[in-house]
Amino acid sequence: MQFDSPSPSLPDPALRHPLVLPGGGVDSATVFLKQVIDHPNIEVGDWSYANNRTRPANYAETLAPYLFPGAPERLIIGKFCQIAEGVQFVTATANHPMAGASTYPFAVFDPARFGSYLPSLPHARDTTIGHDCWLGREAMLMPGAELGNGVIVGARSVVRGRVPDYAVVLGDPAQVVRMRYCDAEIAQLLDLAWWDWPADRIAQAIPAIEAGDFATLASIKDAMDKDAPA
Repeated sequence: MQFDSPSPSLPDPALRHPLVLPGGGVDSATVFLKQVIDHPNIEVGDWSYANNRTRPANYAETLAPYLFPGAPERLIIGKFCQIAEGVQFVTATANHPMAGASTYPFAVFDPARFGSYLPSLPHARDTTIGHDCWLGREAMLMPGAELGNGVIVGARSVVRGRVPDYAVVLGDPAQVVRMRYCDAEIAQLLDLAWWDWPADRIAQAIPAIEAGDFATLASIKDAMDKDAPA
């Protein structure tokens, strides 16, 4: 008996719970983050999801517990990212002042002086996650961490600084243990930037993406470029 494989499709990025289980039930522990985060300092791309079996009531606070509305830094997460349970972004305002005789944040507990606290902190840097990154369980990203596209972060790794595109990092502090592709392939993937394609073209390309078929991906992009208005 031969079975026809169904045509690949993309879930609607406007869904809150995009994972439909084989029995037809919806997995409430998997969410598209763009649909559950409403925070002025957090930007999330379409199709980026988190899986958390604790089903937190506030995903922004769970992922970035120190990032308050109006803070001087932002958390930026690209498209198609995959975020496991326990991942945390320790953003810049988690820091304490270090110029004086104590790191105790006296001004935080004094409403009249609360506004004077921020200038005493180290420079606030945005935390940025590229497209198509996979962050393993309980990974921690420190202030100003900057992940390129296609990065894999191992479980319980502690990431600081810049991580190059398509690197695999592990440990505390996280170190690059290998690159997923050679330099030429990485350059081609960055040029393809399939995550920015229209949804119907991404759906068409899913078999090639899953197979790592660079030639087919390039042909799809070439066709799009030819169809683009002059």
